[in-house]
Amino acid sequence: MDSRTNYSSQFRKYQWKMLFTAMFCYLFYYTGRQNFGWAIQGMALEFNVTKQQIGWAGAALLWAYGIGQFINGNLADKYGARKMMAIGGLLSVFLNWGISFVTAYWMIVIFWAFNGFAQSLGWAPGSRLIANWWGGKERGKAFGFYVFAAGCSSILIYLLSIIILHVYELDWQWLFRLPVLLLLLGCVIFYFIARDKPEDAGFNPIKEDAASVGPQVMERSIDRYKNVLGNRKFILACISIGFQNMARYGLLVWVPLYYLGSKLQDSSNLWIALALPVGMALGAIFFGQLSDRVFRSNRSKPIAISMGLAGLVILMIYLVPKESVLGGLILLFAAGFLVYGPRSCFWPLSPDLLGVKRSGTGVGVMNAFASVFAGAGEPFIGYMVDATRQQNIVFVVTAVMCFCSAIIVLFVRR
Repeated sequence: MDSRTNYSSQFRKYQWKMLFTAMFCYLFYYTGRQNFGWAIQGMALEFNVTKQQIGWAGAALLWAYGIGQFINGNLADKYGARKMMAIGGLLSVFLNWGISFVTAYWMIVIFWAFNGFAQSLGWAPGSRLIANWWGGKERGKAFGFYVFAAGCSSILIYLLSIIILHVYELDWQWLFRLPVLLLLLGCVIFYFIARDKPEDAGFNPIKEDAASVGPQVMERSIDRYKNVLGNRKFILACISIGFQNMARYGLLVWVPLYYLGSKLQDSSNLWIALALPVGMALGAIFFGQLSDRVFRSNRSKPIAISMGLAGLVILMIYLVPKESVLGGLILLFAAGFLVYGPRSCFWPLSPDLLGVKRSGTGVGVMNAFASVFAGAGEPFIGYMVDATRQQNIVFVVTAVMCFCSAIIVLFVRR
């Protein structure tokens, strides 16, 4: 009895250790891609291009990211997360420094597309690691913490960007040079501490019910893709997260432009924008617990409720003047909380619907859908800003995306 208790205690410690290690690494991943929104105004002014053109650069990253997720999720099922996450982060650091020295707009597009592929080595492999270490009854909680780390990564890059532009008044190039040094640190520490699965640390694999384990024999890559893409409920979930991600990136990329105004460093209310990623981070924790404890691992219901409410809140932001500090803080926090929180419910749908052994491939496919949709939204929002000359039009567009996500996910049942 004592030996079993000791084994259980040691395994529990390792579970949390692996989760926190993956969280620590991903905490710095967004320093290599969400810095872009804060650089839009500076790049547009320096290279004399429209917001729509800058939006195409953002689309290049997201589409390359989606292609990479489609490929790398499957590779994570075969080779594990440890090497893939570390390599992706290191490549992203190099490419961010490269973009800071570009001399033409087309170079931005190329560097940012390659950076999208590098960034794709992070999320799906890390998700497979978590699926390996956490069982179905606690997976919503575990993914909630993981998504929380991603949300905190948004807070971190927002905070660092505001300091770089607004406090120290540095040029936009420094947005791509300084924050990614933290990503370098995170990847090195992750590589030396992480273990892909319990067996690598001397433990037995986690016990799952038969439906959640997946195939009993090792599948070929082509068979994994066929099973994933042939699951109708899972594809509907992928389309739903596609619209969710359009709304998420619509806010993350274009809200900084809204508060920066027509010139850099000209807004006294710039700090209001920080409420958005703070709400996102806290929403991730809340919804991860909610789906496990209140909805008993039914992921679709909390997603639908949250995305519907998010659409209403975002429409309210459109109606509130930018100068309203308190209103802006409360509504941006609520929007971030409701738009991003359901991602804690989306990712567990991969092992829930497909089985743990296909979870990396599933997360990769789901993230590919999310990135393709978000990539299409970037130039469209840029076009709407140019055409209407109203930067707050982003809130109308993203609200519609939220409603679409809420409706589609209602057809997903475990």
